[in-house]
Amino acid sequence: MKITKVEPIWLRTKTFDESCEWGEDAFILRIYTDNNLYGIGESDSAAAVLKIMFEQPSTHGSCRNLSEILIGQDPRNIKKIMDDLIEGSAYYGLSGALICALSAINIALYDLLGKIYGVSVATILGGKRKDFLNAYATFIPSKNMEENISRVKYLKEEGFKLLKFGGAGFGNNALADKEIIKNIRGAVGDDIKLSIDLVGLWKNFSYARERFLEIEEYNLEWIEEPVGANNFYDYARLSEHLPCKITGGESFYTLNEFENFIKKSKVSIVQPDITRCGGFDTMLEIEKISLKYGCDLVPHGFSTGILLAATVQFLASTKYCNLIEYSQSTSVLFTHLVKNLIPCKDGIVEVNDAVGIGVILDENLIEKYRINIKI
Repeated sequence: MKITKVEPIWLRTKTFDESCEWGEDAFILRIYTDNNLYGIGESDSAAAVLKIMFEQPSTHGSCRNLSEILIGQDPRNIKKIMDDLIEGSAYYGLSGALICALSAINIALYDLLGKIYGVSVATILGGKRKDFLNAYATFIPSKNMEENISRVKYLKEEGFKLLKFGGAGFGNNALADKEIIKNIRGAVGDDIKLSIDLVGLWKNFSYARERFLEIEEYNLEWIEEPVGANNFYDYARLSEHLPCKITGGESFYTLNEFENFIKKSKVSIVQPDITRCGGFDTMLEIEKISLKYGCDLVPHGFSTGILLAATVQFLASTKYCNLIEYSQSTSVLFTHLVKNLIPCKDGIVEVNDAVGIGVILDENLIEKYRINIKI
């Protein structure tokens, strides 16, 4: 059995002069074999940058076209393939965009392996341990307060017990942020947990502590990425001095980066993204590190249904991780790219008996939004 074709796909729903909010562009990957099977992967990163890694002419042994490294390999030899990819792409840099590209490959290979053997990825990872996962809803708050109130009331009615919001400048304006939090808390009452995502906008410990005291009364469950990703000591001081959980980690790529972050930041929750950190293999190792340092693992996930399906398979294989992020994006790349998008009902995601990661893609949508620029 051999890999015969690699198909990197850049999708974008907006024109190039329009900015994309979360979930409005995507990089997906298909890896085909000579027995008419293919695996599907994704990376939530700069799609154009990732695509070129699979298409650029190879330079030398440490700067090769990623497709070239994959073609001809036996797809069942995942560890060997990943080692070959690292060796053959060292000049791309051993973090950042390269690891994002390798994440898409790793997910696609595991999806393919599941299809070869007719089992779910969770089974391959050691066994499905769960039939259900708790889910929390993530959304980008609107500047229109009535829209926020309407949305969170709807999410409460849908059965979500935890809501998280951030992005689109949330975190920049203390008064505006407090008003959003106040109105959302008022709309859902005290029985719903609320968390906020600052995308690093609270600068440092002193500023973040001051901002937290202004909103402490609204009883937040966690504050995500309050400061810059590499500000480990600010994270540690916030973790030690604030009464709510401090979380982060979606911006890291390698295993060493995650271990360094978890150890030094003292966060309550680490949030790796399976499409950015190396795929299933790295997620399993991050889980071990999180257990070692007494840190919960709650994966980041705000892209397409491919990411959602892959995250479900990973979580289903774990012993302790039981909370999944469920995007509220209205982008067609979340709602319709995967035709059998995993639903959430009453705040619960069911782990189905998938083969591979279990996704079926909408080919018409792919052709509509595919960007076909080549060098």
